[in-house]
Amino acid sequence: MEDDYDDPNWDGDRMDTESDPGEELENPEMVLQECAEKFATPDYIMEPGIFTQLKRYFQYRGNPLQVIEELSSNYTAVAQMANLIAEWLIIGGVKVQDVQAMVENHLKDMILKTFDPKKADTIFTEVGETPAWLTQLIDHPTWRSLIYRLAEEYPDCLMLNFTIKLISDAGFQGEITSISTAAQQLEVFSRVLKTSISSFLGNPENWQNTSRECAKMVCHGQHTYVYSQVVIHVLAKEPKGGSLMKRLSQEITKCAQKNGNDVTPITMALNGAASFPQASQALTSMLSKNTLNPADISVLYRNYNSSDPPPIDLIRTPQFLELLVGSLFRAGVKLNPDHKPKYIHLLAYATSVVEIQAKKGQKRTQVKDDLQATIKAIETVHKICNTNKGSSELLADLGTIYQCLKFPVVSIGIIRWVECTVTEPSYFKLSTEQTPIHLALLDEVVSCHPLLHDQVLDLLIRLFESKQDELEILVQLEMRKMVLDRMVNLLCSGCVVPVVKYIKQCWQKGDTDVSLIRYFVTEVLETIGPPYSYEFVNLFMPMVENDEITGSMRTDGENDNVSEFIVYCKAHYTPLI
Repeated sequence: MEDDYDDPNWDGDRMDTESDPGEELENPEMVLQECAEKFATPDYIMEPGIFTQLKRYFQYRGNPLQVIEELSSNYTAVAQMANLIAEWLIIGGVKVQDVQAMVENHLKDMILKTFDPKKADTIFTEVGETPAWLTQLIDHPTWRSLIYRLAEEYPDCLMLNFTIKLISDAGFQGEITSISTAAQQLEVFSRVLKTSISSFLGNPENWQNTSRECAKMVCHGQHTYVYSQVVIHVLAKEPKGGSLMKRLSQEITKCAQKNGNDVTPITMALNGAASFPQASQALTSMLSKNTLNPADISVLYRNYNSSDPPPIDLIRTPQFLELLVGSLFRAGVKLNPDHKPKYIHLLAYATSVVEIQAKKGQKRTQVKDDLQATIKAIETVHKICNTNKGSSELLADLGTIYQCLKFPVVSIGIIRWVECTVTEPSYFKLSTEQTPIHLALLDEVVSCHPLLHDQVLDLLIRLFESKQDELEILVQLEMRKMVLDRMVNLLCSGCVVPVVKYIKQCWQKGDTDVSLIRYFVTEVLETIGPPYSYEFVNLFMPMVENDEITGSMRTDGENDNVSEFIVYCKAHYTPLI
């Protein structure tokens, strides 16, 4: 029997000749009393530590008959009764899955109410190794979700943290959505970060959501932020996917700033700014305060006009570029005429100069072929936007603006300017055009720059959802139809899924006038033609088939757009409809 109970964790409790001479032994009476108290608790024979306590009891010459009496008399068979009732329910006609869910949910609720982290930690001190039941437990989604909830509530519990690591080792790190749980252990967090980055790289069409989720996770704490940014910074140097990693890093930085965290020192440390102290100090000062000032702008201007300018990446920080665009294109911002050219020069420099990375032993070079053309375009449009011209006055400058919109940086500036203009409460009240020129400019931006589609759509959504209480109801509907026209144009330019997904959400929420949904469906059907993508059909078909939306648009035959679309899709996309 002695061999059956061999375990190094119990060596200190053994009353034999192998004990160290100076080791203090437990009081036999106290041990027997403690064991007896445990044996007297209900169903103790079902406890995982029963064998440990039996060994201690017999080592100190406990009475076998007494322990048998205690364990048997206190055996209430709660678990066995639960199994019996479950069997009765199944015999009575309840589905096995429903019975199992009933038992598991009740057990989960009981555990959540009575869980004691200190007692949980004693599992390892009593058993001395990972219990077999724990490794079996993590194979089941129900119990893994329970561990996640408990780990959130008790982040310092060693048993739960160890179990989280077991779950991660088993390959379920994708389920660990709570960063508080993952951030406790570097190895676990690394796996979760890897899964999040893989999701970002593997879903380019859904990059906004995946980058947002990754950023939220990374910004959990200082240690997770620094560690993740360093890892992503290293990955950004890879030739394949490096640019995507750089974009992800920028989205994470933006998320941290929105949360009120000043991460400028970390950003500057990673982009090599320390080698250029003057530019670094000027840029750090402005980014930390999130505002531009002429003195620091002048320092940067001198540095980037020198024969050996700093790397362009320093001034390509999104926060700095946004500040420059805002100062030049947002309404109401007044710049000192003496310093304005410096602002324009830095913005043009950051967006047009191409830097060729140096090979070993060579000096990096910067190609400035488009710099002067970009400066001229920014100056021209800035002058037009800064004069607060109305729609009618803009007609004379429309051709000039359209020419300048070919430059991406100018288009971004126009979006900011239009945003400031059309979100004024009285804009649509004073507007007399069916399609205001400011919004017509967005159509041109959409045609020229696919990468700006998301920004334009965000602005259109804000306009569509804005309250126009100063307008009459019918005028409000016409205004929203005009915004829908802009969305249809956006759809025709390639931004299909985001537009249709938004309109479908409006329909499903039920807070949008159905006539507007009908108008959108009508305009889209008149514009599109086969073949269609599976995703588009799955999003658009429910609205087309809805009688409330398209019932009045159908004719007796099948010659109308609605019927033709439905017939075509049912013939070619049957598996998904």
